[in-house]
Amino acid sequence: MSTELPPLPDVVHDEPELEALLSRPSAADVDFARTLAGDVIVLGAGGKMGPSLARRVQRAADAAGVSRRVLAVARFSEPGLRDALERDGIETIVCDLLDPPQVSRLPRVPNVLFLAGRKFGSSGRPDLTWAQNVVVPSIVAPHFRDSRIVVFSSGNVYPLVTPGFPGSTERNPTDPVGEYAQTCVGRERVFEHASRERSTRCLFFRLFYAVDLRYGTLVDVARKVHGGEPVDLRVGHVNAIWQGDANSYAFRSLSLCDTPPRPLVVTGPEVVSVRAAAEAFARRFGREPRFAGDPGPALLGDPALCASLLGPPEVPLARLLDWVAAWVREGGRSLGKPTHFEATDGRF
Repeated sequence: MSTELPPLPDVVHDEPELEALLSRPSAADVDFARTLAGDVIVLGAGGKMGPSLARRVQRAADAAGVSRRVLAVARFSEPGLRDALERDGIETIVCDLLDPPQVSRLPRVPNVLFLAGRKFGSSGRPDLTWAQNVVVPSIVAPHFRDSRIVVFSSGNVYPLVTPGFPGSTERNPTDPVGEYAQTCVGRERVFEHASRERSTRCLFFRLFYAVDLRYGTLVDVARKVHGGEPVDLRVGHVNAIWQGDANSYAFRSLSLCDTPPRPLVVTGPEVVSVRAAAEAFARRFGREPRFAGDPGPALLGDPALCASLLGPPEVPLARLLDWVAAWVREGGRSLGKPTHFEATDGRF
């Protein structure tokens, strides 16, 4: 049975509307919720994607008419977040995933969405980055040995590609640039070991730049154009995907977990020209874009397998550009966390 949804809006006006849109389940999400057996736990639910992903899973279960516990696990340092999730019917658990005794008390549920990790500021505290991205998996994986685990990873596990060449696929070997990217491979290797030694079913969710209007590759470009700053073209092409679509793919990737783990490149189908995106924003803002730098290699992924397994994203690039432009033009809030997509030395 399919689920009818209202059409997507032309403009996202404020943060409550944005949060509702990010967590709105697609028809595919609702259909999947009807078939998924067992409860779902979101580890690292206090970050950028965790709250809306937990809400999407809960709302998909509600729309499907199934009884499903959705648990959100984090340290919950953001004021009010825990209470807000509880009001939405999500059970919350305060837990430091670096503390084995705390992890040992977590409910063992069949379905795990593992979002815990660190990127922004990694070059300033590499020790913390290694701890969060590699040590935490070594604590979590044994506890959830009998679960399906979607492991959030990153496109940074791949090497840069030169202009004109196709993006990386699941068949390409990892070749990380920089210490942060090395920890992303480390995270995958720990879960791979758990999968091979204990038959834990996993999927490596290699995400290339989710866009949430408050952050993301397209937001970085739009804010440069709107502020009259030069747009850096050293990385001339980027990937982008609406975070709501990334949430949908993550939830439904539970059906794809396997042993040994399956990697999945997750991003939008279009390779986005940074220059073209800047010019599109400039037209919407009524101003001339400025540029600096010459295009070189870029971090790009090819999501053909993801689309074939889970379908195309709901939000096309043109609509995402419209949403970002309107959000920036109207003074929508920024999280102040640039993606640093223009960095090619692996330092973030």
